[in-house]
Amino acid sequence: MIRPFIRFLLAFSLLLSLSGCNHVELPFFNNKTSQTQDGTSTVDVNGVGNDVTSQKIVIKRIAFPSDEYARLKTSGNSTVKGLIFVTYNGQQITGRQTRLYLNPVTSYSNQWYRESYLGGHKMEKVDKRLFNYLKFTASNSNGQFAFYGVPAGKYYVVGTVTCSQCGGKNISIARRVTVDGSNTISVDLSKSL
Repeated sequence: MIRPFIRFLLAFSLLLSLSGCNHVELPFFNNKTSQTQDGTSTVDVNGVGNDVTSQKIVIKRIAFPSDEYARLKTSGNSTVKGLIFVTYNGQQITGRQTRLYLNPVTSYSNQWYRESYLGGHKMEKVDKRLFNYLKFTASNSNGQFAFYGVPAGKYYVVGTVTCSQCGGKNISIARRVTVDGSNTISVDLSKSL
């Protein structure tokens, strides 16, 4: 019984090689083997393909939630200020004269935060209506920034630091803040590498 099966496998592999199909090894990340009770080996395949597919998938954005944005306050008296920097090998590298923005927390921005910022996935283009609700500023040569006239609410403060010590990489940084009433919120927009 085993010999006919082996012949079948040999014939099948010959057929595949003649048809142009190639055998490809899958990359195993954290490839751990373990023994089952019957003595056979199993392979832990958690994480297989994560690096392969994450760069090719473009995440579809949810529909722009016009009703959520319509409920947002449009004027305020608060200030959000701080410093943008990364820490690399114990050295603080500031984001000099870089553009920053305040993005109101909604289901739309929460999806961006989860999928793009935390997950590292590319997303479809943003709905242009979003730009009506963002606040923009730029940091000074010391990496200090400030947003003025901010309404009460929850926001993502987002900016980028160009790290020449890291091979010129642009490091994106986002942090969630809450603005209450007429006050000044201080926030360090930072990341350790």
